Amino acid sequence: MSQVYGLAPRMEHFSCMVDLLGRAGELDKIEDFINKMPIKPNILIWRTVLGACGRANGCKTELGRKAADMLFEMEPQNAVNYVLLTNMYSSRGKWEDVARVRKLMREAEVKKEAGCSWVTMKDGDHVFVAGDKSDPEKDLVYEKLKKLNQKMRDVGYVPQTKYALYDLDQENKEELLGYHSERLAVAFVLTRNSGLPIRIMKNLCVCVDCHSAFKFI
Repeated sequence: MSQVYGLAPRMEHFSCMVDLLGRAGELDKIEDFINKMPIKPNILIWRTVLGACGRANGCKTELGRKAADMLFEMEPQNAVNYVLLTNMYSSRGKWEDVARVRKLMREAEVKKEAGCSWVTMKDGDHVFVAGDKSDPEKDLVYEKLKKLNQKMRDVGYVPQTKYALYDLDQENKEELLGYHSERLAVAFVLTRNSGLPIRIMKNLCVCVDCHSAFKFI
């Protein structure tokens, strides 16, 4: 990199390599790569490691736990680190470990940012939270979403319940996914029949199942 492009590797470049190894399923090579880095790994590196372990369906929980311990030491009040660790454990079905991490969050008084989606219409901004029924037009929105869910299933949509990271039965997981804030926002716009492009904003990442659902919608 430095010889061909004249660029000195920075922490961002090392983080990208860790991410690439994780996405390629080469998690066994990540720790060796980090140990050979010429600079000390920082928060960015360890968070990338923890995220990679979470995507690996819990196959490298020991490495993920090590990354989490480093993150808790560096920034103990950042909720993202706790969430990534619970995601790793829940993807493996380790619900006791999930409960333990959530207990640690409560003891440390760390709170996860609530996910919300919003859309701007002619009459202002409309904000939605998963499962929220406070909107004056909630009945129309939920009825529209119910019809959308049925139409999607009719053409082959299958809820990806592995992304509902809670110890629930199949039916409750499907219901939990079906009423995410971004879906409520889409259903709300469709009740208006404006004919305009749908632009939904969200403060967090859209889950994989919602990405899939939007393709069907």
